Amino acid sequence: MKSWAAALMLTIWMGLPDLALAADQAVILMYHRFGESKFPSTNIRLKQFEAHIAELTSGPYHVLPVSEIVAKIQAGASLPERTVGITVDDGYLSVFKEAWPRLSAAGLPFTVFISTDLADRGAASYMRWEQIRQLRDAGVGIGAHTASHPHMIASDAARLDDEIEKSGLRFQAELGAAPDFFAYPYGEAAGRERALALKSGYRAAFGQHSGVFHKSSEVTYIPRFALNESFGAIGRFRLVINTLALPVADVAPIDAGIGAVNPPNFGFTVTGDIGNLKSLGCFSSSEGRARVEILGERRVEVRLKKPLPRGRSRINCTLRDASGRWRWLGTIFYVPPK
Repeated sequence: MKSWAAALMLTIWMGLPDLALAADQAVILMYHRFGESKFPSTNIRLKQFEAHIAELTSGPYHVLPVSEIVAKIQAGASLPERTVGITVDDGYLSVFKEAWPRLSAAGLPFTVFISTDLADRGAASYMRWEQIRQLRDAGVGIGAHTASHPHMIASDAARLDDEIEKSGLRFQAELGAAPDFFAYPYGEAAGRERALALKSGYRAAFGQHSGVFHKSSEVTYIPRFALNESFGAIGRFRLVINTLALPVADVAPIDAGIGAVNPPNFGFTVTGDIGNLKSLGCFSSSEGRARVEILGERRVEVRLKKPLPRGRSRINCTLRDASGRWRWLGTIFYVPPK
């Protein structure tokens, strides 16, 4: 287990009472596969998933449709304390066979993001359009996830336009309408990809960087907590669904694609009175705890010792709140292959 994850696992929510916090935030969860043990990095064990459902239905949580969460945060309307949204990426068959029956029985809404080429292909491990329509007709949210699930940052503009157009046409043909929501494959999105999501008419777009969706969040790059076998234990799950936003502005660099400047000069400004920033810790997936510099009262700069490796890397910054819950800000960087 990475050192940052081990450190956070030491503090688990133990039933702390709700405080008078502004209900302007929500935790969005992300899954991929259910009960597919051959793929542990994207799979959640069924016993783990059932424990998640039991926690959500027995604790002080309010699981709402993602569409409602987005609409209320965009409108500045209040949300219930400890609001949670559930999303699933890719459209594997185990969503239909394993996740849907369990979530439906528990009365928990969710949204699934579909890569249309995978649905068209008819492979044994993916849902087909008939099954996707059954989900849609039962009230499950359906979102877009490109046509072929590429690394968008590594793709040229012509291909990205084609991916979005092809995906939209297939949804129109099979479901009668294009989705309102979009999820970036692998959670990777720089400024170009965010602009494309906005231009394409999506109401909101989702990444895979951990953190809390807050009124200060960029609606074209909403954070989600990814859950799998390694990070699906009930203790960590409780920690995640009780996190609070780390409200920030002026995040740099905005481009998740790393070129000549590596390691990146990552930084942000904390907007709001959340306590002493000296307790803030930032952790890199490639080197563990990173050096943090606080400039002035609210500017945070994160200094890595080494260049990020090829592929995806993460930096997570956390701060324990006076309530005992964790404030969390995550980001993803992508270094293309040579």
